[in-house]
Amino acid sequence: MSGSFCRLPAALRRLAAPRPLLWVTRPLSQAGDGAAAAGGGGGSSSSGSEEVGKLVRAHPVVVFMKGTPAQPQCGFSNAVVQILRLHGVTDYRAYDVLQDHDLRQGIKNYSNWPTIPQVYLNGEFVGGCDILLQMHQSGDLVEELKKLGIRSALLDSEKDHGKK
Repeated sequence: MSGSFCRLPAALRRLAAPRPLLWVTRPLSQAGDGAAAAGGGGGSSSSGSEEVGKLVRAHPVVVFMKGTPAQPQCGFSNAVVQILRLHGVTDYRAYDVLQDHDLRQGIKNYSNWPTIPQVYLNGEFVGGCDILLQMHQSGDLVEELKKLGIRSALLDSEKDHGKK
C-alpha cells in the first residue's frame, strides 16, 4: 500500500448527506475541570492523561480525528466518519486533534497508538480506520454497537433489501 490511499468499498462512497452531531474544538487545557491548565507550563502528564480519559469516557462513541465530521481533513478520518454514518451512528463525540497539539499527543500517549483517527466505544480503545473497516466488513461493528444499545442501520437496510 506504499504511496497509495486506502480505497473504500463503493457502499461507503454512496452515503446519504451528513447528519448533525457534536464535535468539540476546545483545547485540552480547557477541557474538564481545568486540572491540566492549573498545572502550569502545559500540565503534568498524569493530569493530561486524566483529561484525555475524561474525554474518552464522556460518551459511548468517541472519535479523535483530523478535522470535523462535517469537514474531515484526512482520508482516514473521513473513512471513520463514513463507516459510522453507514451504520446510522450520528450521536457521537468527535474531537479535532488539529486544533490542539496537546490533545493530539495526549491521545496517542493515552492509547499507546501512534496514529489518528482513534475510535473509542464505551471508553475502550477500538483502533483506527483500518480496524474499524475490518470490524465493519466482518460484522463485528454491528455487534459492538448493539452492546452500546445502538442498532446499526445496516440491519434495517438488510431487512429492506430482503423484501425486494
